[in-house]
Amino acid sequence: MARPPPHRPDTGLYSLGWKRSPADPVVLSGQLSGAMLLEALATLDGQGLLRCSGEHAVTGAFHSFPSLTLRFTFTGDLMDYPSVHRLSSEMQRHLHGQPQLARTFAQCFPNTLETTVRLLDDGTSFVFTGDIPAMWLRDSSAQVSPYLPLARHDPDLRRLISGLIRRQAGYLATDPYANAFNAQPDGSGHTGDLPPQGSWVWERKFELDSLCYPVSLLWRYWQATDDRSVFTPGVVRMLDIVLGVMRTEQRHETSPYRFERPDPLLPSDTLPRGGRGSPVGFTGMVWSGFRPSDDACTYGYLLPANMFAVVVLGQLAQMAKEVLDDQELATRALTLQAEIERGIQTHGVVEHSTYGRMYAYETDGLGHHLLMDDANVPSLLSIPYLGYRPADDPIYRNTRRFVLSPDNPYFFQGRQAAGVGSPHTPGGLIWPIALAMQGLTSTDPQEQSRLLDTLCATTGGTDYMHESFHPDAPTHFTRPWFAWANSLFAEFVLHVKGRNLIPDAHAGRAL
Repeated sequence: MARPPPHRPDTGLYSLGWKRSPADPVVLSGQLSGAMLLEALATLDGQGLLRCSGEHAVTGAFHSFPSLTLRFTFTGDLMDYPSVHRLSSEMQRHLHGQPQLARTFAQCFPNTLETTVRLLDDGTSFVFTGDIPAMWLRDSSAQVSPYLPLARHDPDLRRLISGLIRRQAGYLATDPYANAFNAQPDGSGHTGDLPPQGSWVWERKFELDSLCYPVSLLWRYWQATDDRSVFTPGVVRMLDIVLGVMRTEQRHETSPYRFERPDPLLPSDTLPRGGRGSPVGFTGMVWSGFRPSDDACTYGYLLPANMFAVVVLGQLAQMAKEVLDDQELATRALTLQAEIERGIQTHGVVEHSTYGRMYAYETDGLGHHLLMDDANVPSLLSIPYLGYRPADDPIYRNTRRFVLSPDNPYFFQGRQAAGVGSPHTPGGLIWPIALAMQGLTSTDPQEQSRLLDTLCATTGGTDYMHESFHPDAPTHFTRPWFAWANSLFAEFVLHVKGRNLIPDAHAGRAL
């Protein structure tokens, strides 16, 4: 993709669409009438962000204002990412017989790069989630996932991803219990939560996966690129911070962490017992206050997150030995890994009358188990994707049958789709993330093909993934601009249709 001219217009925006070369600025005066309005308008540092694609201005903030004059400052990333452009073009040719799939992939694959990336002057990268102008440690890692196999041969991608890792490390040094952060220390976010959070923090919900994702991204980036320059002192410190917090939260009853949201919209937005959460017994696993959906855990040991921790601690140990030559750090990681694994197998496996031995979603170490699954990753469905167990593992297969059945209280079915949803969204809504993960963990080509068709048919006419949609009426959806879902869909398409087009196709994947 050619770069736009270097100056920045104060009215309108250059097109970053990949279907045609950028040309003149798109002047918004009088242009919004009849426009395709697909994505939400967000603001960062007081500047409007508006993405233009194809022939239309793209925003979800306005509907039809024929005489409205708007002024936007272009704040997009002007890097080329040549490997992404090249692969996108190759996939269009490869999918020429499946025009809807080709069109949806072309929209979703570059979405993170086109709309959610800010390259900062300090060499780090701020990757916000989409229609919320904050960076989640989880989402930002997942958003760049489909680009990892391309990074070895693309310096722009290496700049982006290594910068993201360094920024994540800085955030964890600032507050290792927070899940989402601001681009600047401006105090944006959930300012009423208790105890008060720092000005860098958007939200301070402790989610175990928020410790895991940055370490996993670091390992995958190193595996994909062999770039050791990313192991700066701050990044190395991040590894020690992660181990320390996991150790503390093995014995949560003595942890200093508390979280309360006064007058929460939903009970799942806060923790009981003065912000400590429901009681837990020691199991060897690591406590998590919240799920990857940002909803409070019912029981404090979230099995998918602990499975992710087992995988990540192995990755951490490998980096400690092979890159850092730090056997003590590696030993600490492997010791903790063994304790968590023992806790999972002792406290996290239940005998179900229909499905046999399967994994619970949560437990408290006091004899209680929660049998369900949530669309957000890590999930039980994602176990092979995480690298915890292979897809043919007997306990996983039993668990998968449960997850994809009406016995899972968050499995929904309608006229146009069936799949896993989440208590985070209204009842009955299905998450594209779950459908993509079902496909990524499937060993059945027919199931994968069906899921690709379903995902393309349920975009509500936008050719983008959303947070969730109604299985009877996909035009009813939540979050029109949700980059994680777009990236995971693209990863699924590449997994099924594009492996032969990617050099080092397995680089950077846990599997």
